[in-house]
This record gives sequence, C-alpha cells and structure tokens, in this order.
Amino acid sequence: MAKEIERKFLVKGEPWLDYTGTKLQQGYIAQGGSTVRLRTSDSTAWLTIKGKTIGISRTEFEYNIPLEDAHAMLDEFCGDERISKTRFIIPHEGFNWEVDVFDGQNEGLVTAEIELESEDISPPLPPWILKEVTGKKHYYNSRLIKNPWPFS
Repeated sequence: MAKEIERKFLVKGEPWLDYTGTKLQQGYIAQGGSTVRLRTSDSTAWLTIKGKTIGISRTEFEYNIPLEDAHAMLDEFCGDERISKTRFIIPHEGFNWEVDVFDGQNEGLVTAEIELESEDISPPLPPWILKEVTGKKHYYNSRLIKNPWPFS
C-alpha cells in the first residue's frame, strides 16, 4: 500500500525566484474521509486517491491519466472549483521541498511541503520557513477551494 508522509509549512520571502516552476490546476471529484483529486500541468495529468490523514501519514494512490480526459473531468466534475498554483522544487540539505505559490482565489498564499520516508525523520528547515501548518485542515488544498486564503 502506498503511503504519503508529509509536513507542510508557510513560507516567508520569495525563495523560488531562481527556480523554474510548473503551473498546476487541480480539482476534487470526491471529498470526505478520503479525497479523489485531479491535477494537471501543461503536459501531464494525474488522478490521486488519498485516505484519511493520521498524524502526518495517509494512504495515497496516484495514476497518470490522459491529459484530455483530465480536462474533461475537471470541466464536468469540478467546474470553476479549482486550485491554481505554481510548484517549485527547491533543494535544501539533501531534501527536495515543494513550494506552491498560489494564484486565483488563494493568491498570496505560499506553502512548502516535504515528503518523508518515515514519520521520525526531521528534515533541516530552510531559512525561508515561517511556521509549520501540518494538520491544520484549512490549509488543505481540498479546503482552499471552498474557503480561500486569507481565511475569514
């Protein structure tokens, strides 16, 4: 079974300026105890099924799907309820950080995620980390669609 072990942080400054990002669009087909997400870039599309988060871990299955199918599903199942962001991969002391710069209704929000091989790993934090928001549900991408940042 596939597991995602992830921590999420808010970012200060603009550490992504020297990196090339990937523009992503995503929407959610189903949400509840688990989520079904569609995500697209310019050339790739993924369908991801995530289980309930326990601590910093959850079950995750991810599959590449045809880009045309993903666009059709986003239109049919998600409409305008989508997240738009640019993702930058920034290395720091042996770890690759995924920095997401949101736009659209969440413009101004910047988060960094680190995927870990086990829950007991504590990666060195880059100087541009502001604070940890792991487990704070209002920072989940699936929640940002309905309750955009900054939170009311």
